[in-house]
Amino acid sequence: MNRFYNDIIDNIIALRIAIALSVLVVVFFIGSVGYHIVEGMEFFDGFYMTFITITTIGFSELKNLSSAGRVLTMVLFVMGIGVISYIASQTTQLIFESEIFRRRAMRKQLEKMEQHYIVAGYGRIGHRIAEVLKDANIPLVVIENRESSIERIRENGHLYVEGDAQDEDILKEAGIERAKGLICTLSRDQDNVFVTLIGRDLNPDIFILVRTNQHQNTKKILRAGANKVISPYEIGADRMANVILRPHVDQFMDRILGGTTQDHVFDEVKIFSGSELAGKTLSEAEIRQKYFVVIIAIIPEDKDNIRFNPGSDDKITVGDSLIVLGDVDRIKHLREDGCKDFRTLEERVSRHDFMKHIKPHQSNTQSA
Repeated sequence: MNRFYNDIIDNIIALRIAIALSVLVVVFFIGSVGYHIVEGMEFFDGFYMTFITITTIGFSELKNLSSAGRVLTMVLFVMGIGVISYIASQTTQLIFESEIFRRRAMRKQLEKMEQHYIVAGYGRIGHRIAEVLKDANIPLVVIENRESSIERIRENGHLYVEGDAQDEDILKEAGIERAKGLICTLSRDQDNVFVTLIGRDLNPDIFILVRTNQHQNTKKILRAGANKVISPYEIGADRMANVILRPHVDQFMDRILGGTTQDHVFDEVKIFSGSELAGKTLSEAEIRQKYFVVIIAIIPEDKDNIRFNPGSDDKITVGDSLIVLGDVDRIKHLREDGCKDFRTLEERVSRHDFMKHIKPHQSNTQSA
């Protein structure tokens, strides 16, 4: 939708510029023909006279002009200055109008958004998160106050609110009261804490995911109202250490998590009513034989415990989520044919209740 509004603006700009250039071409045509008729000049000489008149260069005339020729020169001068002034004024007006139009269109779009995600901060981490969510067609709004980052946001086609995420009015403009999640990726932990406090106060039911730079601040951020805290530096350091300590495990993980071209991935599938797997044990379901995927864990819908490495006697019931490892296409086959789950990734994310699964873990962490 944001790209649609941008296309409208670009078309308006192109139309007005085309009209202005067309008027300028008409003036040059009138001048060239006029000098040819009035003074008997060649068309090119008439074009040259028109050019030096409109641009006020002031070169000498090609020949002494008659009274009619001088009147034509004055008329061309007035018309030319008028057209150039029009182009300059329209260009200035378009710059302001396009920006105002963009802001109005974006504001209207923000007012209609709900169940979206707000990314506070568009640094390296915020940029990556926004790109992943956009690729999955998850609605999002970015909050940023640095002009250099705002230019990148525009280029990448994200909806955004320009301002400080620690400002309550900015969060409201981003639709935090209707949002599903708030992702804080600001560079300083104290800023993330402040945004978390305001966000939790404005929307008690929102899921808040926060980045931290120092592990010792994790509990403080959780107490401020965050549901989950992640330290990118610790995750990166652990991954690098595993390259040395567990090279084959790292090779395996690199194969699984190696970007968008991997042939095998971790994923989750949910068992819906009508599924041929519901009510069966793993041995009866024969998932590995039929779908060629590996069941890593089973997560019951109404329980907090996770059954890692489930045995052949573990039963699958409606509402269970299976954590699987396998080929992308075969997982899709399992999801649709085996589990009767025809939701898109966007639908699966929008309907997932993060608070239901995070709150127990959060309370345990806070009391620890």
